[in-house]
Amino acid sequence: MDWTTDDFLHRLYEDAEARKKRNTERVTLAERQIRLRNALKRALGEFPERDRPLDAIVLDRADYFDFTMERVAYTTMEGVHVPVMVLIPRSGTGPWPAVLACHGHGNGYCDAVGLDSEGAELEDPGIHNRFAVQLVKAGMLVVIPEIMGFGVRRMAEELKAVPNYSSCGTLSAQLLMYGRTLAGMRVFEAMRAIDYISGREDADAGRIGAFGFSGGSLVAALASGLDDRVKATVLCGWTNTFKGSIMAMHHCIDNYLPGILLSAEQPELTGLIAPRRLFVESGEQDPIFPVEHVRQALSQLEETYAGWGASERFGYDIHPGSHEILGDQSIPWLFKALAAGGKDKP
Repeated sequence: MDWTTDDFLHRLYEDAEARKKRNTERVTLAERQIRLRNALKRALGEFPERDRPLDAIVLDRADYFDFTMERVAYTTMEGVHVPVMVLIPRSGTGPWPAVLACHGHGNGYCDAVGLDSEGAELEDPGIHNRFAVQLVKAGMLVVIPEIMGFGVRRMAEELKAVPNYSSCGTLSAQLLMYGRTLAGMRVFEAMRAIDYISGREDADAGRIGAFGFSGGSLVAALASGLDDRVKATVLCGWTNTFKGSIMAMHHCIDNYLPGILLSAEQPELTGLIAPRRLFVESGEQDPIFPVEHVRQALSQLEETYAGWGASERFGYDIHPGSHEILGDQSIPWLFKALAAGGKDKP
């Protein structure tokens, strides 16, 4: 007799897939998108009110060769303060196309610019590859909020731990007790960051993009899917299927959304961005988002964009690397996509 629970979970997945197929028969793309957005909102949990003023302040400003860096603080919800880096091009004049940069797991927003916690440049930029610096050098204003649970935004006791130790587990578990999720809080804060970008005089509110890596891609993807102000999105090191990634091996608990598989697989959620512009970057050797499932997700996204008559707005690059940002195709693509802005119609 087999006492394991593997078959039980397999049947749950197959039943959910069959149920989704039945529920989407003879449903238009537009109707399906509305349903999915509602399902995603339910899975993310309750959002705080968004009418609270951000009360943004500039803490300091420093000039580098290619850009100016501002350190900013704003308030996303009562008692919740966010440190933010803003990189501003030093060549040309604004308002510039602006990008919300969402870092992955690690030391927080410093990873996006390749700095240590004291602000010194790291010799090895790591898997983030200073992507925010690449973005500003390409001619975009870049806003990098420190994502909840990382860097200085960890739980007080966990701040005493070694670097790279996040508060994802603690926050995820406790938020569930209030009907919320850590992914939901992060997506909410990403939308508040878009509020902040929209209010900057040196940022073009009609040309806002999002660039995410790994867990930051989850935030960028879901925020872009819910917020039409994002005109173009780049997702690195994340696009896959739930079955092939977070259901197949150990991943951080912040990746899991209650009940979402009853409504959508990961490529369907990513498809909420359509018909707006989307570019996917992934490594052939990525061990936690396996390439065979990346290709499966890309095939589904190609079908979604074709269904919207927007195939030219979807692109991808599978590079020979691992779980890392390359950027040689995705960053020029994003600049070009934002140069088009929202002027072209689907």
